[in-house]
Amino acid sequence: MTTVVKIGGARAVDPAGALADVAHLTANGEEVVVVHGGSTAVDETLEELGEEPTYVETPDGVVGRFTDERTMEVFEMVMPGKLNTDLVCALQNEGVDAVGLSGTDGKLLSGPRKSAVRVLEDGKKKIKRGDHSGRIESVNADLLETLLSGGYVPVVTVPMLGEERDGGYTAVNADADRAAAAVAGALGADLVLLTDVAGVYEDPDDASTRIDAATTEAEFEAVKAAAEGFMTKKVMAATEALSGGAASVVVADANANDPVLNALGGHGTTIEPGALGLEAEADEFEVTEA
Repeated sequence: MTTVVKIGGARAVDPAGALADVAHLTANGEEVVVVHGGSTAVDETLEELGEEPTYVETPDGVVGRFTDERTMEVFEMVMPGKLNTDLVCALQNEGVDAVGLSGTDGKLLSGPRKSAVRVLEDGKKKIKRGDHSGRIESVNADLLETLLSGGYVPVVTVPMLGEERDGGYTAVNADADRAAAAVAGALGADLVLLTDVAGVYEDPDDASTRIDAATTEAEFEAVKAAAEGFMTKKVMAATEALSGGAASVVVADANANDPVLNALGGHGTTIEPGALGLEAEADEFEVTEA
């Protein structure tokens, strides 16, 4: 079984423990794909350049980044540049033969570009144009499987390859959790979403109220009802991963001891396909071959 490990980009997340676990898993013959975010680093770079990051709220109440042309340039510099390189180097130091990839490499992650988004401003629904983002609809699983079979650990990040209306392509932003979901779905993998809390809490301020598992639709409704703020995106990613064919999803603490191993052992909020009323396999993300 393949494991996809999503390492968050928040300042509070230390990737060291996760990378050590990746080394442990691969040394024991397990296949692992790492997907990483980096929104904090992008925001910090924008601020160093004298610019402010822009966040918008969708009509559904989800807060996300608005990626204008300048922000996209910074994304391309920070994500597949410094952050991806740093993680690849750190894995090499753990004895892992890692290969850095962005979603544009080999059409790894592709789908239609969204140049305009629906937002909620001052209580009114509006269309905000000039966005550089996309919706992942296709994953080149063959590329990942080729690397995995050769003993490599792919380290994946956005941007993705956005399809323009004229048939061309451009690099665009995509949410890293949802990118990890797409990869896990295409590979039929277990997905570990590492963040700075230990799972989904019924009371966001009380870690003792963590929901340990959701295996039925009723239990998953409780998870969705409990998710607030950034956790809403984690639950959305879990839904997409399982709908796309992932074997399981665990939301867990990146800063715990042995975070990946513990997550796979049930320390976190584990969501199974049955929570969506699904069998173990589904087919939402198109899997492409090179």
